[in-house]
Amino acid sequence: MKDRVRFGKYIRVALTVGDFIVVNLAYFLICFIVPDTNPLDSKWAWLIANLAFIPSSAFFSGIHNDRIIYADRVVINALQSSVLYSGTFLALLYIFDLYHVGATASLSLGVVLFILLSLWWIISRKLLKRFRRMGFNFKRVIIIGTGPTGRLVARELASDAGYGYRLMGLFDDDINARAQIQGEFTASLDEVENFVRLNNIDIIYYTVSGENEETIRRMMLVADEAGAEFVYVPKYHPILQGQFQLSSVGMMPAMTHILSPLHTFPNKMVKRTLDLAMAIPFCLLSPIIFVPIAIAIKISSPGPVFFRQKRTGIYGRDFVCYKFRTMRVNDQADTLQATANDPRKTKLGDFLRRTSIDELPQFFNVLIGNMSVVGPRPHMISHTEEYSTLIDRYMVRHAVKPGITGWAQVNGFRGATKQLWQMEKRVEHDVWYIRNWNIFLDLKIIFLTLFNSFRGEKNAY
Repeated sequence: MKDRVRFGKYIRVALTVGDFIVVNLAYFLICFIVPDTNPLDSKWAWLIANLAFIPSSAFFSGIHNDRIIYADRVVINALQSSVLYSGTFLALLYIFDLYHVGATASLSLGVVLFILLSLWWIISRKLLKRFRRMGFNFKRVIIIGTGPTGRLVARELASDAGYGYRLMGLFDDDINARAQIQGEFTASLDEVENFVRLNNIDIIYYTVSGENEETIRRMMLVADEAGAEFVYVPKYHPILQGQFQLSSVGMMPAMTHILSPLHTFPNKMVKRTLDLAMAIPFCLLSPIIFVPIAIAIKISSPGPVFFRQKRTGIYGRDFVCYKFRTMRVNDQADTLQATANDPRKTKLGDFLRRTSIDELPQFFNVLIGNMSVVGPRPHMISHTEEYSTLIDRYMVRHAVKPGITGWAQVNGFRGATKQLWQMEKRVEHDVWYIRNWNIFLDLKIIFLTLFNSFRGEKNAY
């Protein structure tokens, strides 16, 4: 085992210096793009450009401390940091009477900073994880409790060596629970104090019930005296999935379940802005696409151009969903799903379905506001009634607006659901999307949808 060298504080300083280098790189890029008339090209503007990043650096300092964080969250933090930076920069310009710079330059600087900061934070974290896999900058940890929660914490810490956690042991007075731990050092709680002192433990994860007052007080004292970080992990149960927000009941800490980030007003506005940014231009230009398709549909078979069907929307409310008609007029349209060799389909309709062109009229649903570009696909009323009694959490998928495309679709769960497990997997992906939404996930799904449309999908029929 390699001797530990405490690189942590030096790494944080180096990463923070790197942040300011990125700020200056963004600044000089803006100056280089418009060298003659650029209002930023002055020493005072340069000084303010650096001072403006101090609040962002302080407020988002946790980005260099969190060891377990995913790329989409890193990008979101970079966006928030850049927005704060642009606002601070603009405010300082007016405080110091540099009115000639203006909002346009400030926003341009913020956009470039967002791009560079996202790249820097993602790349630096990749390099840091590789550094930790080499055995440096790790944290020595122990876990109090060998029950299900303790084992889950151990599994999470060991899931990626790049996180930089070295599990030194698990402690519990329950001999039977300790016997279930394989490949790790285990001991009783009486041995914790000496073990922490002799092994220079950095973090103690406490996973035993908090109602055992004497034990938790003793373990906190051990951590305080050894200078170790004490982390209390509440008892975990599989049903307690999703996001929780720290709240309180009087003086007592509590956790409030947040079903979806989309239930907050700022996120609703961000998603609606993306929807309108795509729906408005498309609807304005739609006649160019719709007119030839409408003529072809009319030639292919008698009936209307558009297929209108009631489907289940947000909060279980019905709405009329629009599609190009791909089948001959029939009496089973509202009850029977399309199949691969469905005789009801026209040749043109088969092409429209395989390329997902039949879904394009739903941009008008997005414009109206009863659909989103990305979200769980809306199901027929008959399917909602059927599967809501068969699949657990099925109705959760209606907690947000349905979408033209969704996380389930880009993961291959589209088309007919001949077996129950297929619908279960679709619901599983829909619920995951609802719980883990962010704007960059939407952009990823839109990109994958376009990619799959050009490539073709075997389940699109």
